[in-house]
Amino acid sequence: MVVLSQLMESYNKFNHLKIHSQYSICEGALKINDLSDFCKKKKIKAIGLSDTSNLCGALEFSENISKVGTQPILGTQINFKYKNEYGLLPLIAKTKKGYSSMVNLSSKSFLDSDNYEVPHCEIKDLIDNPEDIILLSGSINGLLGNLFNKGKFDDIVELYNIFKDKFKNNFYIEIQRHNDINEKSFELFNLNKSKNLEIPIIATNEIYYIDKNMYEAHDALICIGNKTYLNDENRKKFSDQHYLKTDKQMEELFYDLPEALENNYNLVFKINFKPKSSKPVLPDISSDKGGSSDEILRDQSLKGLIDKFCKIFKTSVSELENNKEFKKYKIRLLHEIKIITEMKYSSYFLIVSDYIKWAKSQDIPVGPGRGSGAGSLVAWCLYITDVDPIKFNLIFERFLNPDRISMPDFDIDFCEEKRDQVFEYLSKKYKDSVAHIITFGKLKARMVIRDVGRVLGLSYGFVDSISKMIPFDPSRPQNLTDCINNEPRLQKLIKEDPRVKKLTDLSLKLEGLNRNFATHAAGVVISDKKLTEYVPLYKDNSTDLLLPSTQFDMYSAENAGLIKFDFLGLKTLTVINKTENKIKEKDPKFNISNINYNDQNVFNLLSEGNTVGLFQLESSGMRDALMQMKPNHLEDIIALVALYRPGPMANIKTYNDCKHGEQEPDYLHPLLETILKPTYGVIIYQEQVMQIAQKLSGFTAGEADILRRAMGKKKKIRT
Repeated sequence: MVVLSQLMESYNKFNHLKIHSQYSICEGALKINDLSDFCKKKKIKAIGLSDTSNLCGALEFSENISKVGTQPILGTQINFKYKNEYGLLPLIAKTKKGYSSMVNLSSKSFLDSDNYEVPHCEIKDLIDNPEDIILLSGSINGLLGNLFNKGKFDDIVELYNIFKDKFKNNFYIEIQRHNDINEKSFELFNLNKSKNLEIPIIATNEIYYIDKNMYEAHDALICIGNKTYLNDENRKKFSDQHYLKTDKQMEELFYDLPEALENNYNLVFKINFKPKSSKPVLPDISSDKGGSSDEILRDQSLKGLIDKFCKIFKTSVSELENNKEFKKYKIRLLHEIKIITEMKYSSYFLIVSDYIKWAKSQDIPVGPGRGSGAGSLVAWCLYITDVDPIKFNLIFERFLNPDRISMPDFDIDFCEEKRDQVFEYLSKKYKDSVAHIITFGKLKARMVIRDVGRVLGLSYGFVDSISKMIPFDPSRPQNLTDCINNEPRLQKLIKEDPRVKKLTDLSLKLEGLNRNFATHAAGVVISDKKLTEYVPLYKDNSTDLLLPSTQFDMYSAENAGLIKFDFLGLKTLTVINKTENKIKEKDPKFNISNINYNDQNVFNLLSEGNTVGLFQLESSGMRDALMQMKPNHLEDIIALVALYRPGPMANIKTYNDCKHGEQEPDYLHPLLETILKPTYGVIIYQEQVMQIAQKLSGFTAGEADILRRAMGKKKKIRT
């Protein structure tokens, strides 16, 4: 009985080539992680991705499926135009060359289509590049199905002949049996043409979810995507046969077409490719005049250090050789350059420096630097940041740690109104090697309740009252199950009201799926070659974005070897810039970079809580904290901003009492006094954690950084 049961549950003979993951937006109800778990559990030998209109999940699918011992088959379905008819055709990559052709076609469908058209390619684009691609005829809902439904039979025959001529034995006529509308008559037509034209047939199943029990939830998902209602008789609808069937089910379904089954079984032997992760790639900044990128980095950094000493420390070039401070800075600078060049990130620093210098030359306000990047002296010397890391005891290894290989990541703020000018500069400089990064809106707890409630036809007020029972806290998001478990009112409604029961049941099945495409608020990737050699591209022509986006999200883009650069739009910089221009109307010589950071009149205003409109200092709680602290130097403001958050806030009183002499600082250990004296014994900064580890335990800066990261982990480790 056990053996019989295993045979009935087998998924190892029939190759499911047409998986629609959640990247088939509002169509696929299947997460790649769930699919890989299923493949592992059922020991599936091969499975194929065939998302509608994109390759967004290609690398994620390949990596996850490979890890569980299943062969990933990479495909997609692209809209093609033929004689004013549009529709999908499924493609499968046989080799790397075939995959590259698919990437180019998928990218072209978005980049070359205008706002009034469905993203598509011309049939000519397909037949001009047939090498190493397997072409399938598609479902009743594809291009050929559309032609069939409109009675354009001669056009179908014409296309079949073209495909047979160009793709040879890599073109198959698909036979599908989902009981969808017109599917049976389309099958009879196709079987006839297969015989007459001598084109092989292949059995396939269009899969939108793993388990048959997902049908009703998937039906709701289709309605969400098409903005229709479940009770609308004229809406788009699928049968309940689009789940992942067993070998036995498929054999029974196609018992009368052994050839179609045999071609399906054998197709996998034609495929010899899967996309893989890549090491980071960057444009080559080296030149015949300037030398290698490492040499350029060293030259520009040392020149920048000299400039800083001349302008900020008012030291002449002739005095630098005997200047102790300059020697200290130079030692730190050379230490950083050594790490950067050994980790092969010279080009990264030079690229960031280039677009920041350009922005400043065009009077585009740029932030002084934020995050761990401010700990780099090289960044300061290259004018990437305006923060002297030695003055503020910032540690370079927190940004770039040779003991923990990870990509550098500068978060650069730009004036919100002028940021697009920087994107335009990048577009002109790097042409087709630069793009935004795609993101995906998700059906999160509140959103899925609202969307499912709408397609069920429930009133807005009713659904709104339920969604408001779900907490909205972006910093600590909860899934729908947790929300229900923590809300007795919702539990009561689920038990008593069948409408709410159905609403939550469907919502729980759809929660977390992708809902729509979006663009990363700040992320941009720049590569050494044409981007389509690494990733497929996407463009939403209804927006005014200057750059296209990668079809891969941030994680897959980085796994493909692309490096992310962050361009954050900050309204505060815009306000500062406009204020500065107003001041210049009365005082043309005014320059905000030359303001006095020790002006006590400013600290008096801060101490009185007069901070409305000041970035990070304007909330009522922060104003109260300022009045209690009575800051008298910049470091007080830095400390308060760092402390003013849940948890560390408890130390504000200790800091203030020690500052005002009402309490003696506790340095915990005599060796720590020099580290903790500036903050009155309170450990505020991550750099202090690293310094303590170095001082007490003899850690290197790199080891101390690893300890810092471990302390900052938010995920609980289960034992």
